[in-house]
Formats: sequence, C-alpha cells, structure tokens
Amino acid sequence: MKARTIKNRLLRYLPVFMVILLFLMIMHPSWSFAQTADPSGTHTGTIKDVPAVKPGSPTLNEVADTVGHNKIAINIMWTLLAGFLVMFMQVGFAMVETGFTRAKNVAHTMAMNMFIYILGITGFWICGFAFMFGGLGPVASLGGTPGLTHEVTVHLFGKDFGIIGAAGYFLNSKVYDVGVFTLFLFQMVFMDTAATIPTGAMAERWKFKSFAIYGLFISMFVYPIFGNWVWGGGWLASLGTNFGLGHGHVDFAGSSVVHLVGGVAGLAGILVLGPRIGKYNKDGSANTIPGHNIPMAVVGTLILAFGWFGFNPGSTLSGTDLRIAVIATNTMIASASGGLFATLYMWIKYRKPEVGVMGNGLLGGLVAITAPCAFVNATSAFIIGGIAGLLVVVSTFFIDQKLKIDDPVGAVAVHGVCGYWGVLALGLFADGQYGDGWNGIKGNVTGWFYGDPKQFLAEFIGGTTCIVFVFAVMYVFFKICNKIFGIRSREADEIIGLDENEIGLKGYDDDIQPVEHAQITNLV
Repeated sequence: MKARTIKNRLLRYLPVFMVILLFLMIMHPSWSFAQTADPSGTHTGTIKDVPAVKPGSPTLNEVADTVGHNKIAINIMWTLLAGFLVMFMQVGFAMVETGFTRAKNVAHTMAMNMFIYILGITGFWICGFAFMFGGLGPVASLGGTPGLTHEVTVHLFGKDFGIIGAAGYFLNSKVYDVGVFTLFLFQMVFMDTAATIPTGAMAERWKFKSFAIYGLFISMFVYPIFGNWVWGGGWLASLGTNFGLGHGHVDFAGSSVVHLVGGVAGLAGILVLGPRIGKYNKDGSANTIPGHNIPMAVVGTLILAFGWFGFNPGSTLSGTDLRIAVIATNTMIASASGGLFATLYMWIKYRKPEVGVMGNGLLGGLVAITAPCAFVNATSAFIIGGIAGLLVVVSTFFIDQKLKIDDPVGAVAVHGVCGYWGVLALGLFADGQYGDGWNGIKGNVTGWFYGDPKQFLAEFIGGTTCIVFVFAVMYVFFKICNKIFGIRSREADEIIGLDENEIGLKGYDDDIQPVEHAQITNLV
C-alpha cells in the first residue's frame, strides 16, 4: 500500500480515534470525585481535633494545624518557585540552539522551542502525568497528593513490577488537590526539558509538522513511561526492594529521566533524519558549519545554569529540607569543573579556549551532577563535573567525525553521554549521608566507593534500560513518521532556509540571508 494512501486513511480516521480515546478517559473510574482532595489547600497539613490542654487555651490540633499547614505551604511555595526557574530554562535552550545554528533558520529553531512547551503541557495534561505518577501514592512533603493510587503492575517471580500509572488523566476531580497540581507543574517543566533536547540535535532540517507529532508523542508516552519506572514507583525504583540492589535506580533530579531520555531520543532522530546538506564531503570528512550568534548562545548557556538551581534543589519538593544548600553548591561546583576541564582540553590541544566547547562543558557538568547532587560531597561533585567536561569534548568529536552523526549543538554528547555518566557517578560517589527511606529502603544512599557496589549495579541497569527503551521506541517512531509523513524538510527549503517556507516568517531581514546562502553554497 502506498504511503500516501496510508496517510490519507490515518488522517480520515484520526478524529474517530481521538473521540474514542477521550470517551475512555472520561469514563475511567479515576474521574469519580474524591473527598480527600483539597483544591483550596485549606486543610492540607492539618490533623484531627484534639482537646485543649486546659480551658481557654488553643487546642493541640489548632497549634498543630498552623505548624503543619505552614510547613506544607513552605514546601509548595518552594517547589513552585523552583518550577518557575526550570520553565525559564526554556529561554536558555532557545537561545543556545538558535545561536549555535544559522541565521536562515532562526524563526524555525525558535518556533520549535516555543511550540514544544505548548505541546508538552497539552500532552502531559491529557495522559502523560497519569502514566508517570498515577501510582505514585502520597507525597508527604506536598500534603499527601491524594488520588495517585493506581499503578499497573506485572507479577513475576513472586514480585510486583510497576509498569505504568493509571490515575490523574486531565487532572480530573479525583486529583483536584493543591499538592497534586504543584507536582504537575514541577514535573511538567522537567518533561519539557527532555522534549526540547532533540530540537537542537535535529535542528535546521526537521519538518515542522513532523516535529509537532513528535512533541505530543514524547510528552504523552515515552518520557512518562520511563519516568514512571524511576520516579513513579515503577520497577526500576523497586530494584532495591525486589532484588536488594541498593535503593534501586536512584536519579535525584533527572540525569537519566530527563537528559538521557532527551539525548537518546535526539540520537534516534538524527539517524533517521540524516546530516545537514554540506556537513560532510564525499570523502567522509566533516565541514564546520558555524553558529551565527555566539553571544546569544553564551547568554542562553548562563540562563540554563541559573535555571539549574531550580532543577536540582527543587527536586527535594521541600523548602524545609536543608540539604538544599548542599545540592545547590554541588550543582555550582560541577558546572565550573565541567567548563574548566573542557576549556583546558581545547586550550592545550588546539591552543584556543573555544567558547562553544566551554559552554557545552559547563552544561555537561550540570547534566552529570543532576542525578548525584544530593548524595555526594563537594570534592566528588568537582570530579564528576570535570569528567563530564572531558566527555563532552571527546564524545562530540567522536560523534561528529567518526560516526558521521550531525548534531548542530552537541546535544547527544551533553545530555546523552553526560546523562549516562551522571547516574553511574551516583553509583560510585554517593557517600551515605543522605537519602534514608529513598524508594522504601532504610539507610542512606551509598555508592561503590563508600561500600555498596550493588547501588552501582542498580544505576547501570537503570541507565542502560533508558538507552535501550528510548532508542528502540523513538527510532521506530521516527521511521514510521518518515514513511508516512516525511520528517525532513525539502532540500530547496533547507538550502535557502526554513524560516519562510516552514514558518512563514524570516527571523532576520534580507541583509543577513545572502551571506548565509553563500556559505552553504560553498560547502556544497
């Protein structure tokens, strides 16, 4: 059957499929009203009535209500503010990706970075949040998060393995609660970070219609499913309780759940999409296609570094957890060592401290420290970030020149390679000072270097599972999309620039465009 016929049939029946999907979700039992939900927040953190100690004095429950309510209020306020910082990282991503690409594609790259936010919110609201956190259970720091009580499990070898959540679709009445809504906002911007990463890896030749389909797919299915396995009480989180592997796969703020997912999804997309026109010569040698605005990329990098103080410390979901100070400082130190070692590598080997590599090294350090930031000391943070900075440089050259994979912004190296290193680093450097009760295991999280090699094994299993699962699903997804819709822009549009023909608006006026056209013509 011809691809055009398949496409026409899919488009014809798409509205029917959507109506059926909406009907099934509306009829789902999780839509029933839950009396325990607290949409106003009035009773969150309070207790039942307790008699007064003596006549005329406040009852114990009145005192406890005030203290408990205020504690939850602090936690919710902290988590929301951290979420706002992470949302601001979208500006950083847009500027980094646009600065590192060419002027003729400015509007296209910016549009992808804005529209992925719109699509991500929509997809995560429809079912992504439910799939990821529907079986999470109560989050005490946010007041209990009622309604997140349905995890689909598989029973094997006498043990339960969580696969996917199944409550909270459309943030319905059962989860109409201040704690749940706080969790949604915070986790949605994390998902948006993962979904944004491929927009840089696949920039300058990705058809916008195909990108839009991708945005819904990753926010509704791929990211939430793996996220459930790690953060939603799924089977990777249970490696400790089921098999005695430390605390299970631990990822404090998303080296694997966010960054590795995004990096691997971008890699799968690049392999299907192919390199930009003019990137590689007939003999296989690579041409450098410089970005058009390095100041924009540098500003974007620093915005990302700033937003990371919401990304990592905010993952405590508690403004009363004083470990925030350690997490924030470790985050800062790792970013510095990542940028330092990447810069020194370039300076020593090529005699120039290349500013683009400097920025990617800084980001690589941040990606790597994201998983272990709460569990390591400052010295370990510096080592983890420094190794990440070196990995960024080495892997970028290897991917670009040896594998012939065209990644305009180095997203696979920064987020994929360093994301994997981040979870492995946790399994090595966790010092046993924090994490009591994590994933239901008593005692603090401890890595191999401090006496628990099983924690490293859990990290290896979790990181490797992420690579295999995400790559397999996303590669098949991109292949199918390419067969039915086509995922690459037309060759003529790519040469001239995607702004006008894909977006309908040029990012810059015409006095810049002829220079860009001449550059790519010479490369061809």
